[in-house]
Amino acid sequence: MNPWRWFGSSLLVLAVLGTGAVVHGGGGKDEPEKLEWKAFEKGKPFYQEMKTETKQKMKVQGGQEVEQKQNQTFWIKWDTLEAEKDYFVVEQTILGVDMDIEIGGNKISFKSSAKDNPANPLTDFFKALVGAKFKLKIDRNTLEVKEVTGRKELIASLAKANAQLEPLLNAILSEDALKQMANPTFAAIPPKGVVPKSKEGKAETWTSKSDLDMGPIGVYKTTYTYSLNLPKEYKKDELIPIKVDTKLDYKAPEAKNKEGLPFKIAEGSSLKTEESKGTIMFDPKKGRIEKSDIHLKLTGTLKIDIGGMTTDVQLDQTQDTTLTTSDSEPEALKKK
Repeated sequence: MNPWRWFGSSLLVLAVLGTGAVVHGGGGKDEPEKLEWKAFEKGKPFYQEMKTETKQKMKVQGGQEVEQKQNQTFWIKWDTLEAEKDYFVVEQTILGVDMDIEIGGNKISFKSSAKDNPANPLTDFFKALVGAKFKLKIDRNTLEVKEVTGRKELIASLAKANAQLEPLLNAILSEDALKQMANPTFAAIPPKGVVPKSKEGKAETWTSKSDLDMGPIGVYKTTYTYSLNLPKEYKKDELIPIKVDTKLDYKAPEAKNKEGLPFKIAEGSSLKTEESKGTIMFDPKKGRIEKSDIHLKLTGTLKIDIGGMTTDVQLDQTQDTTLTTSDSEPEALKKK
């Protein structure tokens, strides 16, 4: 899941925290009795490539339409620094970033593997992302993120590209927000790894929820529903398919949180999930996600206040995200 997905082109920095979860199939039968965490082992880093395609159609009062397209790829390395009885300490490093953005016919591109990129504030911003590191302290039993470090360093690096963004980045990238953005990464694991039992012939399901307060951008309340229904021919240690359904409910920021943007998002703004589908494939031998495909469509109205004048913006957005995991550094990161 990609918690950065709600930003459009304004704050692509937040996409880096969307990655996958891991599981391990237990028992001696040809079906998993328990989905256990296994992937975080000291000395065994792994890599993830996350690609997201976003299409937006925005219609302003009066009928004016603006279309926006984004293609973004993040490459992330996971390193386990500590694996104690009660917690993991994991370092997350952004190894590379590719961006292609088109807004109203204007195009911006950036490739971290390229020797030369066009000089502009956005490319400087993207450059600052490459090499950024976070440390996550994760409760081994609940898989809840307890601590995040690296926040101040990231904000300082990004602010060098555009000092005016620093107050906004501080508001959006609070420690609590980073925890909330990281928690859904591990939500595909049911509590204590135990899959809930259900009636014969029906999928076993469990849910998780996330309340993400992004300051002046607003609050995102998301419910993830996971379902496991293995095919009859399933054999132990094959990839485990888990379906995921995402329901998002957006609310405008509270009055105290509205500062920091050149505009304000007014009360009455709303976004909801119109369509959602996705599949997560877990590798029970390696105890991690192998790949995932997530599709999400959002629709709603944003009430934008500029200088005291409020304009309704009708938003129609689709997003498709794929995630793949590997044991070695991807070839795409090599300099060309």
